[in-house]
Amino acid sequence: MGTVLRTEKLCKSFSNGGIQQHVIRNLDLEIEEGDFTVIMGASGSGKSTLLYALSGMDRPTLGKVFFGGEEISGYNNDKLAMFRRSNCGFVFQDIHLLNYMNITDNVLTGALVNKKNSPELRKKVEELFDRVGIAPEIRKKFPNQLSGGEAQRVGIVRAVVNDPKILFADEPTGSLNSAAGQDVLNIFTELNRSGQSVVMVTHDLKTALRGNRVIFLRDGSIVSEYRMEPYGGQDEKERRDGLQAFLEEMGW
Repeated sequence: MGTVLRTEKLCKSFSNGGIQQHVIRNLDLEIEEGDFTVIMGASGSGKSTLLYALSGMDRPTLGKVFFGGEEISGYNNDKLAMFRRSNCGFVFQDIHLLNYMNITDNVLTGALVNKKNSPELRKKVEELFDRVGIAPEIRKKFPNQLSGGEAQRVGIVRAVVNDPKILFADEPTGSLNSAAGQDVLNIFTELNRSGQSVVMVTHDLKTALRGNRVIFLRDGSIVSEYRMEPYGGQDEKERRDGLQAFLEEMGW
């Protein structure tokens, strides 16, 4: 296992009424291949801003982002878009499916940016739908015919169909009920067990328990981190108590 993503002195600032707001401050971070990294912190601590900077969705103001040893923070817009399509998968709280396409075509549209339409690709999409529990009778439905949990599972299929090096997720269970949220977390856990690297932003303890590494941000800086065994490798109560004690120490 090697380092798949790292930053050097990462900074992100925004101008608000002529006043510079420093959201990320001189942040150094390494993400190891196969890790399930969770980013936590209070509202306004810079969690989502960091996620977007790491994934190439937003450019840092200063500092560098390296992916597989290559600096991506200096890429132009076209090269950055190609990088994201080839290396990153994204799952958001709002799924952003195209309402005029059925869900199979939604997934294929994302895949076809990188791959030719082929029986092999369609077979892979069907296998991914099987993997996340989207039944065959659902696959021709349109997004507005899905439950929240079904839509999020489709979003996960769309995110992983191109075999991303890292799967980025921003509050993926935030708009789901507890049962649907549990189903989605189980999918993330299963993907990680199969080797998928995951970086997830959440404010929720139950969601954070699925990671093996929790990074805590305050005012745009990493103040501490907490390591756990991969999910399922220790007693659930022990895992919860340990993480909760860490978060309380951080003032969460």
